Amino acid sequence: MSTDFDAEARRAIVTGADSGIGRATAVALAAAGIDVGITWHSDREGAERTAEEVRSHGARAVIAQLDVSDIPACGDVVDGLIAELGGVDVFVNNAGTGAQTPFLELGLEDWNRVMDTDLTGAFVCLQRAARAMVSAGRGGRLIAVTSVHEHQPMVGASVYDAAKHGLGGLMKALALELGTFGISAVSVAPGEIATEMTGNDDVDPHTVDRPGIPLGRPGDAREVAALIAFLASPEAAYITGASLVIDGGMLQMGPQAGAAITAHDWRTV
Repeated sequence: MSTDFDAEARRAIVTGADSGIGRATAVALAAAGIDVGITWHSDREGAERTAEEVRSHGARAVIAQLDVSDIPACGDVVDGLIAELGGVDVFVNNAGTGAQTPFLELGLEDWNRVMDTDLTGAFVCLQRAARAMVSAGRGGRLIAVTSVHEHQPMVGASVYDAAKHGLGGLMKALALELGTFGISAVSVAPGEIATEMTGNDDVDPHTVDRPGIPLGRPGDAREVAALIAFLASPEAAYITGASLVIDGGMLQMGPQAGAAITAHDWRTV
C-alpha cells in the first residue's frame, strides 16, 4: 500500500551544486521555500556562492564536500547532510563526469572513473536518500540528471553513454520498487546546456548559434532547474519512472541530421 508524499517538500539535497545545473537547481528549490544541502567536489567557493543565493530566498543552506567516486564514503556524506537538514524530501543526483575517448583507446582507469562517478556512486547516494525517506514515512522524490545520451549515443563517449543508460535504467527500477513508499523516481535528460561542462559557462545561450538543434541554441541551466523544481512540487506527484528530455529538440534530429551529413568526419572525436 502506497504512502503519498503528504506535504510539500521542505528539505532537498543537490549534488554537484557548486555551478551549472546543480547551482541553478539549488536556487530554484530555495525559491520554492525548500532548504537545500549543497555538495561540491573541488570548488568550495562556488558552493559558498550557491549557498548565498539559496539564503537570499530565505531558505537554509548547508554545504559538504562530496566525491561521488569515493565509494562507499560518498553515502556517508549524504547521511551527514540528511542529519544536518533534519531529513530529506527531495534528492537530486546531479554530480557527474565524462570522457571523450574513442572506445578502442579507452583505458580501464577512465572507464572505472566515469562509471564510479555517474553510476555506482549515484547508486550509493540514491540508496542512502531513499532509505532515509522510507524511514521517515513521508514519501519523497528522487531525481537523477542523466543526459540525452541516456537515450542516444555519441562517438567518443562510450563510457558516458553506458553510465547514463545505466542510471536511467536504475531510476526506472526505483520507480517500481519505491512507489509503495510514496517515493517517485524520475530522470531529467538535458541536451546541450550552457554550462562550464560545455564550454559556455556564464554565456547567454540565446547568443550561441546551434543550427543542429531545432530551437537553434543551447539550453539555459535555469530552464533545467525549473523542470526539476516542478518535479519536486506537489503538482508532479504522479510522475514516476519517466525520463523527461529537455534538449531543444536535439533528439528529434536523427534522420534529418543523418541525411544532411556529407562527409565521414563525424566518425572520429
